[in-house]
Amino acid sequence: MSKKFDDALHTQTLSEDGSYTAYSKEYEEHYHSTRDGALFESMKKHVVPAFNVIQKDEVNILDICYGLGFNTLATLLYIEENFPKKKIHIYSPELDSSVVKSLVHFKYPKVFEKYKKVITALSERGVYASDKLYIELFFGDAREYILKFKNKFDIVYQDPFSPSTNPILWTKEYFRDIKDAMREEGVLTTYSIALKVRVALHENGFYLYLNEGRDYRVATVASRKKLEQYKSVDMQHKIACNPGIKSLRDSDV
Repeated sequence: MSKKFDDALHTQTLSEDGSYTAYSKEYEEHYHSTRDGALFESMKKHVVPAFNVIQKDEVNILDICYGLGFNTLATLLYIEENFPKKKIHIYSPELDSSVVKSLVHFKYPKVFEKYKKVITALSERGVYASDKLYIELFFGDAREYILKFKNKFDIVYQDPFSPSTNPILWTKEYFRDIKDAMREEGVLTTYSIALKVRVALHENGFYLYLNEGRDYRVATVASRKKLEQYKSVDMQHKIACNPGIKSLRDSDV
């Protein structure tokens, strides 16, 4: 295992909420918004909106992509503080195994110190299991990985690098596979508000909603069923105002 964080391809960066993220030299992007903050973004754009919808006692989550682990770890923190009796199963593909193996040396926020055992197990073995928690990492192609699942996931954290740098995880065909892997009542959260992304989701039958709040930029919630908790995005109006818009397709990337 690496003796330091993978700084050959990444630079640790302090974000505005006081937590560190990292800059990927390969993708030329930060893993999180440095303005919103790594921990704050994970909580407000993924974990909280998802669990506002999903109220089950046992929840299956697809975390695309694991990256620095913030969405997974923020989920553990949120569940421990709010729903300690829930059982959580998290499945997360990640193409870059080297960064995961080096995360035992990443500068996580202090609230994650209690999850050192989890971080170490995932870095060394890619799996962590306890009575109420199961986390499985898959090192490889996320597109191939999600084809293993059918009607399994209650929550999808759609959090890869942006459509401009990693378009293969934002296409119409990709979201078709995601939909097939989700349960009928499932919900998807993402930081992206790009119209091409929303069109790709819309074309797959997702209902789209605004995730708005104080101190962070607007994000998107998508659901296979209509939701009452969020303000709807009028996709018919947006498409009418942008008649040339089309979703990303596998053939384009």
